[in-house]
Amino acid sequence: MYKHFFKRIFDIVSSGMALIVLSPILLYTGYLVKTRLGSPVLFTQIRPGKNGKLFRMYKFRSMTDERDAEGNLLPDDVRLTEFGKKLRATSADELPELINIFKGDMSVVGPRPQLVRDMVFFTEEEIQRQSVYPGLTGLAQICGRNNITWKEKFAFDLQYIKNISFLEDMRIIFRTVFKVSAQEDIATAGMETAEDYGDWLLRTGQIEQEEYDKKQAEAKKMLDEYEG
Repeated sequence: MYKHFFKRIFDIVSSGMALIVLSPILLYTGYLVKTRLGSPVLFTQIRPGKNGKLFRMYKFRSMTDERDAEGNLLPDDVRLTEFGKKLRATSADELPELINIFKGDMSVVGPRPQLVRDMVFFTEEEIQRQSVYPGLTGLAQICGRNNITWKEKFAFDLQYIKNISFLEDMRIIFRTVFKVSAQEDIATAGMETAEDYGDWLLRTGQIEQEEYDKKQAEAKKMLDEYEG
């Protein structure tokens, strides 16, 4: 009953209340982003949701739009400012996802929404993580977040799906508060931003370049079709 009915009610009520209570913080953070990074204040990105359905996820912008002479965006670690690092360290950049939860794109607790270019590399077992709504936080986020391997993350996601309950969600939410307060496991050791799943598979020799290129083209096609 909780998984199929009450969980959605909890998401609506909790995200609605959070949007009201945290509105001063949301407005102030938006003001800081506007003055320090410029417009747009919100960063939007297409992510795969429940059953692989794509949706537009909202976050506060944490990087500049600096480009090279040819107009290409500079690497993430160059565009990520000190202000942006603080936003990510406190997870304040994630607060606009409350809108996604209220709309029904996401849940408070669930597997984190990965990139489309991550999803195309999922195995038959890993794709099962898309059988539920992605979450603002999840079991993997309180068990290592960005300091565990991709395979470990997905194992935690699948473990959560098998054991969804109100008490488990409450445990994850409370643990998340402590993790965020302690600013633990924010970034992968030695990296400013997380490595894409496909890049990790290629770097560790688990796939060949040909398969990597094929999957990247598949992801691009999905995104192009969504954008119309």
